Amino acid sequence: MDRTLKKDQRMTYETVLVEKKDGIATVRFNRPDKRNAMSPQLHKDMTKVLEDLRYDDEARVLVLAGVGKAFCAGMDLKQFFIELNDDRKEYDRILRLALEWRGRTLRFYPKPTIAMIHGFCFGGAFSIVEGCDLAISAEDTTFGLSEINFGMFPGGTVSKSMANLMRPRDALWYGMLGRTFDGKKAEQMGFINLAVPAAQLEAETMKVAAELVTKDPIALRCVKEAYRFSLEMPWDAAMALSGAKESEVAYLQNDAWKTGGIGDFLKGKYKPGLGGPGKS
Repeated sequence: MDRTLKKDQRMTYETVLVEKKDGIATVRFNRPDKRNAMSPQLHKDMTKVLEDLRYDDEARVLVLAGVGKAFCAGMDLKQFFIELNDDRKEYDRILRLALEWRGRTLRFYPKPTIAMIHGFCFGGAFSIVEGCDLAISAEDTTFGLSEINFGMFPGGTVSKSMANLMRPRDALWYGMLGRTFDGKKAEQMGFINLAVPAAQLEAETMKVAAELVTKDPIALRCVKEAYRFSLEMPWDAAMALSGAKESEVAYLQNDAWKTGGIGDFLKGKYKPGLGGPGKS
C-alpha cells in the first residue's frame, strides 16, 4: 500500500494523501509509523478532506485506505487522551471533529464511499468502516476491539457502529473479550462486503469504485439517503421520504430515468440486472 504520488496528483494535507484518477478519489491515512492511528491533526485533515471533495467533480467516488502496513489502528491514545488531558477545551474541540467526520459526515456523504482495509483495523477505525457505504478487506487483515483489555469499553462512535453493523452476539463477544478476527470472519459476520487475498485488494476495490463511477450520481445519493433515513423511520414516514426522493430524482434528472432508463428497457436496449441504459 505504500507508494509515492506525484505532487500534481494529490491535494496537500499533513496526515492524509489524496489521489484523483478517473473519477475516483483515493484518500489514504498517512501516519504509517503509527499504523495510521488517528491523531488530532488527522481528524482536522479528514474534516477538511471530506469538505474539499464534496463538491469536487473529479471525485465521484471516494476510497478510504491506509499507507504502509495498516488501514487504521484506531485513536492515537497518547496524543488524544494523554496530551490533551489538561486542555479540556481543545480536547472537546478535537473530540467533536472526531465524532462528526466519522459518525455523521461520512455516513451521510453525498458520494459513494468505500473502505479498503488491510493490515490492522482497530477500535475507532470500526466507525470509519461503518461510516463508509461499502467495505472490502484483505483476508489477512486483523480486526479488533481492544479497549476492554486496558479497562475501557468501545466508546465514542464505536459502540453505535457495532450496534449498526454487528449481530448482538458478535458485538458483545468481541467487545467483551477483546479478541481479534480476520477479514474472512469480518465478511462472514457482515461487517464488510467482501474479503479478498491481500494481493488483489486494491484491484478489486478499484473495480467496484469504477463501476460506481458509471452510475447516476443523483440516484446513488438517494439510494444512501433513502436507506439511512428509513432505518430510523416508521413505515408511513419512510414511504413519504421515498416518494419525495423519487420526485427529487425526476426533477434533477429532468425525467432522464424514465426517458433514458425505462425508455431504453422498453426498446429492448438492455435488460434489468444485466447492464445500464443504452447497454445491450
